[in-house]
Amino acid sequence: MTDLAKNLHTEHMVINMGPSHPVTHGTVKFLVTLDGETIVDFDVEIGYLHRGFEKMCENSTWEQVFPYTDRLNYLSPIINNVGYALAVEKLIGIDTPERCKYVRVIVSELSRLADHLTNVAASGLELGAFTAFLYFVEARDLIWDLLESVCGARLTSNYVRIGGLKNDLPDGFKEQTKEVFKRCRELWIDVDKLLTKNRIFIDRLKDVCIMPPDEAIAWGFTGPCLRASGVPYDVRKAQPYLVYDQIDFEIPIGEKGDNFDRYLVRMEEINQSMRIVEQALDKLPDGPINVDMPEYRWQSKDDIYTKIESLIFHFKTVTGGIRVPQGEVYFPVEGANGEVGFYLVSDGSGKPYKCRVRPPCFPLTAAMPRMIKGALIADIVPTFDMIHMIGGECDR
Repeated sequence: MTDLAKNLHTEHMVINMGPSHPVTHGTVKFLVTLDGETIVDFDVEIGYLHRGFEKMCENSTWEQVFPYTDRLNYLSPIINNVGYALAVEKLIGIDTPERCKYVRVIVSELSRLADHLTNVAASGLELGAFTAFLYFVEARDLIWDLLESVCGARLTSNYVRIGGLKNDLPDGFKEQTKEVFKRCRELWIDVDKLLTKNRIFIDRLKDVCIMPPDEAIAWGFTGPCLRASGVPYDVRKAQPYLVYDQIDFEIPIGEKGDNFDRYLVRMEEINQSMRIVEQALDKLPDGPINVDMPEYRWQSKDDIYTKIESLIFHFKTVTGGIRVPQGEVYFPVEGANGEVGFYLVSDGSGKPYKCRVRPPCFPLTAAMPRMIKGALIADIVPTFDMIHMIGGECDR
């Protein structure tokens, strides 16, 4: 060692990144220790949105919880609606009609599409790929048009109900979906050409923040980040719900578990979701979309206005909530970020005794220090993008 190396005084730089940083969503703070531009230590503070999801649900009737689930992962809210409804229906012992199951699959996959399109678009934008952002935001807007035609809302849907759905698909929905998917596939090709073989994009993502499969499982990874590490786990295949076992689709997996694999997995899942929606629309059966159980599923306006029994049931369920049998249940669904699970406890009253959600992006965010140490400060933004932390879902 030279005299210069011995006597030169150097020390690590410690910087705070967030929560006001645009990429940290206003809640997350990174405490970064740097040796030059190399990260030698990293601490993540997830922070709070102070939403109090669990306590709000425990002070609301079972039906009133749906708008709160919309605000978990607000990029794919209908998947949260479906997961909560399936958990309550499992607790009650309700089996919804076949048409309801198919429609739930269709709207869930449209939500997944909107989520992945947003993630890839924003990730590209934060690396300077503004054109790719514009293309995929256009595609997302078209998907939102479809969802708006179904439930009247583009973002917070409040579409699913215990025992069924708010309403059926509109007339001409299948033809409208075909036109939208045609344009979405054109935009997908454009973004693929812009990013997948782009030298700058590859250099920023490839071999960066690798997560081996055994460690990904140990950290509790699910969803695209787990599949990018080569683990083919998907709730829709591992524990099929609704009619996913009657639909043909593939589970894309990565090879290295780096940021580039996470991008590739999401890109292919966009294609698979469109494939699922098309099959579900082709197989969509006729029939009701709600169970004929007025003590659990609200009656139609026509029945409420013309039948005294329906009016009585409606009054009781609105004022006191439905009476869910005592017990506890956990039900997982495949969210856009991974496994979204609802743990519910009922004491037999009109409100949940406990309503706990298992958010997929919480363990992903917690594993940031493991992935980022040894990388460069410039790698923080693309890594956090590929984790796709959603504040409303991650908030405890």
